[in-house]
Amino acid sequence: MNRRSILLSLILSATALAAPLTHAEALDDILKAKVLRVAVPQDFPPFGSVGPDMKPVGYDIDVAAMLAKGLGVKLELVPVTSANRIPYLNTKKVDLVISSLGKNPEREKVIDFSAAYAPFFSGVFGGADQTISKAEQLAGKTVGVTRGAVEDLELSKIVPANTTIKRFEDNNATISAFLSGQVPLIATGNVVAGAIVEKQPAKKLEFKFFIKNSPCYVGINKSEPKLLAQINTILGKSKEDGSLNTIAQKWLKTTRPVTTLL
Repeated sequence: MNRRSILLSLILSATALAAPLTHAEALDDILKAKVLRVAVPQDFPPFGSVGPDMKPVGYDIDVAAMLAKGLGVKLELVPVTSANRIPYLNTKKVDLVISSLGKNPEREKVIDFSAAYAPFFSGVFGGADQTISKAEQLAGKTVGVTRGAVEDLELSKIVPANTTIKRFEDNNATISAFLSGQVPLIATGNVVAGAIVEKQPAKKLEFKFFIKNSPCYVGINKSEPKLLAQINTILGKSKEDGSLNTIAQKWLKTTRPVTTLL
Protein backbone atom coordinates (compact mmCIF):
# COMPACT_ATOMS: atom_id res chain seq x y z
CA MET A 1 0.00 0.00 0.00
CA ASN A 2 1.56 3.36 -1.03
CA ARG A 3 1.66 6.49 1.11
CA ARG A 4 -1.34 8.08 -0.63
CA SER A 5 -3.47 4.99 0.01
CA ILE A 6 -2.39 4.85 3.65
CA LEU A 7 -3.21 8.55 4.13
CA LEU A 8 -6.65 8.13 2.51
CA SER A 9 -7.35 5.13 4.72
CA LEU A 10 -6.43 7.08 7.85
CA ILE A 11 -8.68 10.00 6.82
CA LEU A 12 -11.63 7.69 6.19
CA SER A 13 -11.09 5.94 9.53
CA ALA A 14 -10.94 9.23 11.40
CA THR A 15 -14.14 10.39 9.71
CA ALA A 16 -15.92 7.19 10.68
CA LEU A 17 -14.85 7.56 14.30
CA ALA A 18 -15.94 11.19 14.44
CA ALA A 19 -19.39 10.58 12.94
CA PRO A 20 -21.05 9.28 16.15
CA LEU A 21 -19.96 12.47 17.92
CA THR A 22 -22.18 14.59 15.65
CA HIS A 23 -25.12 15.96 17.64
CA ALA A 24 -28.50 14.77 16.45
CA GLU A 25 -31.35 17.16 17.17
CA ALA A 26 -33.84 15.64 19.60
CA LEU A 27 -36.78 17.17 17.73
CA ASP A 28 -35.70 15.43 14.52
CA ASP A 29 -35.46 12.10 16.36
CA ILE A 30 -38.93 12.56 17.89
CA LEU A 31 -40.52 13.38 14.55
CA LYS A 32 -38.75 10.47 12.87
CA ALA A 33 -39.81 7.99 15.56
CA LYS A 34 -43.26 9.61 15.75
CA VAL A 35 -43.16 9.16 19.52
CA LEU A 36 -42.69 11.68 22.34
CA ARG A 37 -41.38 10.08 25.55
CA VAL A 38 -42.32 12.12 28.61
CA ALA A 39 -41.38 11.65 32.25
CA VAL A 40 -44.46 12.24 34.43
CA PRO A 41 -45.28 11.92 38.15
CA GLN A 42 -47.48 9.15 39.51
CA ASP A 43 -47.63 10.04 43.20
CA PHE A 44 -48.30 13.78 43.24
CA PRO A 45 -51.95 14.62 42.58
CA PRO A 46 -53.35 16.64 40.95
CA PHE A 47 -50.25 16.84 38.74
CA GLY A 48 -49.92 13.11 38.35
CA SER A 49 -51.37 10.00 39.96
CA VAL A 50 -52.70 6.56 39.06
CA GLY A 51 -56.32 6.48 37.95
CA PRO A 52 -58.94 3.76 38.53
CA ASP A 53 -57.76 2.01 35.34
CA MET A 54 -54.16 2.06 36.67
CA LYS A 55 -53.12 4.59 34.04
CA PRO A 56 -51.49 7.96 34.84
CA VAL A 57 -53.87 10.91 35.13
CA GLY A 58 -53.40 14.55 36.09
CA TYR A 59 -52.41 18.02 35.01
CA ASP A 60 -48.95 16.99 33.79
CA ILE A 61 -50.34 14.03 31.85
CA ASP A 62 -52.83 16.28 30.04
CA VAL A 63 -50.08 18.78 29.19
CA ALA A 64 -47.90 15.94 27.85
CA ALA A 65 -50.80 14.80 25.65
CA MET A 66 -51.29 18.37 24.42
CA LEU A 67 -47.62 18.68 23.44
CA ALA A 68 -47.59 15.31 21.66
CA LYS A 69 -50.68 16.33 19.71
CA GLY A 70 -49.03 19.64 18.82
CA LEU A 71 -46.00 17.78 17.49
CA GLY A 72 -48.20 15.31 15.62
CA VAL A 73 -46.73 12.25 17.35
CA LYS A 74 -47.82 9.52 19.75
CA LEU A 75 -47.29 9.94 23.49
CA GLU A 76 -45.31 7.51 25.61
CA LEU A 77 -45.61 8.18 29.34
CA VAL A 78 -42.73 7.22 31.61
CA PRO A 79 -43.59 7.36 35.35
CA VAL A 80 -40.77 8.86 37.43
CA THR A 81 -40.00 10.06 40.94
CA SER A 82 -38.65 13.44 41.97
CA ALA A 83 -35.21 11.88 42.38
CA ASN A 84 -34.87 10.22 38.98
CA ARG A 85 -36.76 12.56 36.65
CA ILE A 86 -33.71 14.66 35.67
CA PRO A 87 -31.36 11.64 35.34
CA TYR A 88 -33.93 10.03 33.01
CA LEU A 89 -33.76 13.15 30.86
CA ASN A 90 -29.97 13.44 30.91
CA THR A 91 -29.54 9.78 29.92
CA LYS A 92 -32.14 10.23 27.16
CA LYS A 93 -34.58 7.68 28.52
CA VAL A 94 -37.14 10.43 27.94
CA ASP A 95 -37.37 13.45 25.66
CA LEU A 96 -39.06 15.78 28.17
CA VAL A 97 -39.77 16.03 31.88
CA ILE A 98 -43.28 17.23 32.75
CA SER A 99 -43.35 16.52 36.46
CA SER A 100 -44.27 19.64 38.48
CA LEU A 101 -40.68 20.73 37.88
CA GLY A 102 -39.59 24.03 39.38
CA LYS A 103 -36.67 26.12 38.17
CA ASN A 104 -33.59 26.86 40.26
CA PRO A 105 -29.94 27.76 39.55
CA GLU A 106 -28.67 24.23 40.24
CA ARG A 107 -31.07 22.64 37.76
CA GLU A 108 -30.38 25.32 35.16
CA LYS A 109 -26.77 24.11 35.06
CA VAL A 110 -27.80 20.70 33.72
CA ILE A 111 -31.08 21.18 31.81
CA ASP A 112 -33.07 23.86 30.02
CA PHE A 113 -36.60 24.97 30.84
CA SER A 114 -39.59 25.86 28.72
CA ALA A 115 -41.94 28.72 29.41
CA ALA A 116 -44.04 28.12 32.53
CA TYR A 117 -47.04 25.86 31.97
CA ALA A 118 -48.58 25.41 35.43
CA PRO A 119 -49.06 27.68 38.44
CA PHE A 120 -47.51 26.40 41.64
CA PHE A 121 -47.49 28.89 44.44
CA SER A 122 -48.19 29.70 48.04
CA GLY A 123 -50.87 32.27 48.70
CA VAL A 124 -53.62 33.54 50.94
CA PHE A 125 -57.08 32.15 50.24
CA GLY A 126 -60.49 32.90 51.68
CA GLY A 127 -64.19 33.23 51.04
CA ALA A 128 -65.80 35.75 48.72
CA ASP A 129 -66.65 37.98 51.69
CA GLN A 130 -62.94 38.58 52.35
CA THR A 131 -62.09 41.48 50.03
CA ILE A 132 -58.30 41.61 50.27
CA SER A 133 -55.63 41.59 47.58
CA LYS A 134 -52.38 42.35 49.46
CA ALA A 135 -50.67 41.65 52.76
CA GLU A 136 -51.27 45.13 54.17
CA GLN A 137 -55.00 44.46 54.14
CA LEU A 138 -54.60 41.65 56.67
CA ALA A 139 -54.35 44.22 59.46
CA GLY A 140 -56.68 43.13 62.24
CA LYS A 141 -57.57 39.89 60.46
CA THR A 142 -56.93 36.24 61.35
CA VAL A 143 -55.16 33.83 59.04
CA GLY A 144 -54.71 30.09 59.52
CA VAL A 145 -51.44 28.47 58.51
CA THR A 146 -49.58 25.18 58.95
CA ARG A 147 -46.86 25.59 61.55
CA GLY A 148 -43.36 25.74 60.09
CA ALA A 149 -44.52 25.53 56.46
CA VAL A 150 -43.13 27.92 53.86
CA GLU A 151 -46.41 29.87 54.08
CA ASP A 152 -45.88 30.34 57.83
CA LEU A 153 -42.31 31.56 57.38
CA GLU A 154 -43.00 33.88 54.45
CA LEU A 155 -46.30 35.29 55.69
CA SER A 156 -44.78 36.22 59.04
CA LYS A 157 -42.37 38.54 57.21
CA ILE A 158 -44.98 40.60 55.38
CA VAL A 159 -48.16 40.93 57.47
CA PRO A 160 -48.93 43.92 59.72
CA ALA A 161 -48.09 43.56 63.40
CA ASN A 162 -51.76 43.36 64.39
CA THR A 163 -52.49 40.37 62.13
CA THR A 164 -53.34 37.20 64.04
CA ILE A 165 -51.63 34.12 62.61
CA LYS A 166 -53.23 30.94 63.95
CA ARG A 167 -50.84 28.01 63.53
CA PHE A 168 -52.00 24.42 63.12
CA GLU A 169 -49.92 21.27 63.24
CA ASP A 170 -50.58 19.96 59.71
CA ASN A 171 -52.38 20.75 56.46
CA ASN A 172 -55.45 18.75 57.44
CA ALA A 173 -55.85 20.76 60.64
CA THR A 174 -55.45 24.03 58.71
CA ILE A 175 -58.05 22.95 56.18
CA SER A 176 -60.45 21.85 58.95
CA ALA A 177 -60.03 25.22 60.67
CA PHE A 178 -61.17 27.03 57.53
CA LEU A 179 -64.03 24.65 56.79
CA SER A 180 -65.34 24.86 60.37
CA GLY A 181 -65.17 28.65 60.40
CA GLN A 182 -62.36 28.93 62.97
CA VAL A 183 -60.44 31.12 60.53
CA PRO A 184 -61.78 33.16 57.58
CA LEU A 185 -58.50 32.99 55.67
CA ILE A 186 -55.73 30.45 55.22
CA ALA A 187 -52.22 30.65 53.80
CA THR A 188 -51.45 27.50 51.83
CA GLY A 189 -50.38 26.09 48.48
CA ASN A 190 -52.61 26.36 45.43
CA VAL A 191 -52.78 22.55 45.20
CA VAL A 192 -54.21 22.34 48.72
CA ALA A 193 -56.63 25.16 47.93
CA GLY A 194 -57.72 23.35 44.78
CA ALA A 195 -58.49 20.22 46.79
CA ILE A 196 -60.69 22.27 49.14
CA VAL A 197 -62.59 23.79 46.21
CA GLU A 198 -63.14 20.33 44.74
CA LYS A 199 -64.36 18.72 47.97
CA GLN A 200 -66.20 21.70 49.46
CA PRO A 201 -67.38 23.91 46.56
CA ALA A 202 -70.03 25.55 48.75
CA LYS A 203 -67.27 27.26 50.76
CA LYS A 204 -66.30 29.20 47.62
CA LEU A 205 -62.61 29.43 48.52
CA GLU A 206 -60.90 32.12 46.42
CA PHE A 207 -57.31 33.15 45.77
CA LYS A 208 -56.46 36.52 47.35
CA PHE A 209 -52.75 37.18 46.79
CA PHE A 210 -49.39 35.50 46.27
CA ILE A 211 -46.94 34.77 49.05
CA LYS A 212 -44.35 32.94 46.98
CA ASN A 213 -44.52 31.95 43.33
CA SER A 214 -42.81 28.86 41.89
CA PRO A 215 -44.45 27.82 38.59
CA CYS A 216 -43.78 24.54 36.80
CA TYR A 217 -41.74 24.17 33.62
CA VAL A 218 -41.06 21.48 31.03
CA GLY A 219 -37.52 20.13 31.41
CA ILE A 220 -35.47 19.75 28.20
CA ASN A 221 -31.88 18.63 27.68
CA LYS A 222 -29.24 21.27 27.03
CA SER A 223 -28.34 22.18 23.43
CA GLU A 224 -31.77 21.36 21.99
CA PRO A 225 -32.87 24.77 20.63
CA LYS A 226 -35.27 23.35 18.02
CA LEU A 227 -37.15 21.22 20.53
CA LEU A 228 -37.23 24.03 23.10
CA ALA A 229 -38.57 26.49 20.54
CA GLN A 230 -41.26 24.06 19.37
CA ILE A 231 -42.42 23.29 22.92
CA ASN A 232 -42.63 27.01 23.71
CA THR A 233 -44.60 27.62 20.52
CA ILE A 234 -47.18 24.97 21.45
CA LEU A 235 -47.42 26.28 25.01
CA GLY A 236 -47.83 29.82 23.74
CA LYS A 237 -50.70 28.80 21.46
CA SER A 238 -52.36 26.86 24.31
CA LYS A 239 -52.33 29.98 26.47
CA GLU A 240 -53.82 32.07 23.69
CA ASP A 241 -56.58 29.66 22.70
CA GLY A 242 -57.53 28.76 26.27
CA SER A 243 -56.67 25.05 26.11
CA LEU A 244 -54.10 25.35 28.90
CA ASN A 245 -56.62 27.19 31.03
CA THR A 246 -59.08 24.33 30.51
CA ILE A 247 -56.50 21.88 31.88
CA ALA A 248 -55.81 24.16 34.86
CA GLN A 249 -59.50 24.50 35.69
CA LYS A 250 -59.96 20.74 35.40
CA TRP A 251 -57.18 19.80 37.81
CA LEU A 252 -56.49 22.86 39.97
CA LYS A 253 -60.04 24.23 40.12
CA THR A 254 -58.59 27.70 39.70
CA THR A 255 -61.07 30.56 39.47
CA ARG A 256 -58.65 32.77 37.53
CA PRO A 257 -57.18 32.39 34.00
CA VAL A 258 -53.97 30.39 34.26
CA THR A 259 -52.06 33.05 32.29
CA THR A 260 -52.56 35.50 35.18
CA LEU A 261 -50.97 33.01 37.58
CA LEU A 262 -47.79 32.26 35.62
